[in-house]
Amino acid sequence: MTVTTRVIAAHTRTIKLDIREITRRLNGSLGATLVASLSGTKDVKLPYRWAKADGPAPKNEAMRRLQFAYEQWTKLAEVEGEHVARAWFIGANPWLDYDTPVTAIREERFKEAATAVQAVIDDSFSG
Repeated sequence: MTVTTRVIAAHTRTIKLDIREITRRLNGSLGATLVASLSGTKDVKLPYRWAKADGPAPKNEAMRRLQFAYEQWTKLAEVEGEHVARAWFIGANPWLDYDTPVTAIREERFKEAATAVQAVIDDSFSG
């Protein structure tokens, strides 16, 4: 699968999911504290409420961040596994000037974060 095909496939899968399901999956993979942080909320319980069918919906900014984070999670976990994907989200990253991807996503530095994900994936295929 080419890089472009993989990116489009991950994006298509993400946009077809309800934001509540995306939030549930991120909560399960990263934990609500990291999900709260990358979404931009200080309330660490809010991601649990977003995931509930009768809970509040995230604001548009948070929704964008959650969708982007899930798309990156999916791409990384498929190639590298969930352990590496989780480590990527919380580790200092040279592609992001040693910020964490959680910080970059919260700041909506999506292009930089997507490049950082792709660097890991490309290294897997060339290594």
